[in-house]
Amino acid sequence: MDPLTHLLDGPRARRAFGLRMVMSPGWSILVQDQAPLTVMAMMSGTASLEANNERILLKQGDVVLVRGPDPYTVTDDFSRAPDVIIHPGKRCTSPSGEDVHTSLTHGIRTWGNACSGATTMLIGTYETEAEVGAAVTNALPNIAVVPSGHINPSLLDFLEGEITTEAPGQGSVIDRLLDVLLVHSIRAWATLNPKSARGWLAGGTDPISAQTLTLFHGSPAEPWSLESIAQHLNVSRATLANRFRATVGVPPMTYLTNWRMLLASELLADPRLTTTQIATQVGYGSPFALSTAFKRRFGVSPTRYRDRTYPIATAVTILSPTGSSPRR
Repeated sequence: MDPLTHLLDGPRARRAFGLRMVMSPGWSILVQDQAPLTVMAMMSGTASLEANNERILLKQGDVVLVRGPDPYTVTDDFSRAPDVIIHPGKRCTSPSGEDVHTSLTHGIRTWGNACSGATTMLIGTYETEAEVGAAVTNALPNIAVVPSGHINPSLLDFLEGEITTEAPGQGSVIDRLLDVLLVHSIRAWATLNPKSARGWLAGGTDPISAQTLTLFHGSPAEPWSLESIAQHLNVSRATLANRFRATVGVPPMTYLTNWRMLLASELLADPRLTTTQIATQVGYGSPFALSTAFKRRFGVSPTRYRDRTYPIATAVTILSPTGSSPRR
């Protein structure tokens, strides 16, 4: 199960926030919600995006993935000062701090400066790493644009219909559709930009790395060692280690540990599973061994993590090339 499959089939505790944004000319929004990943789909009109000193013009049919938590601006004119600031927790204010959420709400999950306007966007925000998985975000650049024509428009139309109507199970449907849009967008971007992919997404460019990732993702509970993997692939340990690190950015066993920790952190959300069962599922011989590795990675024990006394959003980054904590 690769990280994209895991995104679709893994535990469903995650929830992305979806809305339809409608804007008439003369607008600028500063987004500083610290979300790790946002998906924007241009349904009509144009918009300009600035993030990390990079400026991009978005046209109808384009889909863009914006990697946080750094702030970014979406506007119809870069010379215009922000009219609205988006804060963590979906709080919307004017630059002076006045709450403007109610005045910008126009029907079911529809938000903007007008009921109808030249620019319409679908926006899906993954508010914590636990929702999207750092394995996904760390494979992407700060801005990943998928030009019009590379995402099936029927998927976007279907998502727009679900976002703007109210029906039983709506939250789960929107959540799933946003995940599907994200997966399709990452696939398309990786195909269009094979030399820009990072982490596990780049692993597919090298046969040895790709086969190693398949073993890790498919059988994380196996007692893998560098030697056993090399034997399985009929290559030397040095070849395996060098090729994997050069392609994915971390040593094979470091990647495996990080992948196991990601799985363990999500399994802990299921109160029916004991730490002994979780340890077995992710390749550790005892709860103590799991706890030691987990605390080294997250800074807290599995029990404390499960009790949610430690916010999931502050968990250290999983599967990053450097293994570093999230940027603040």
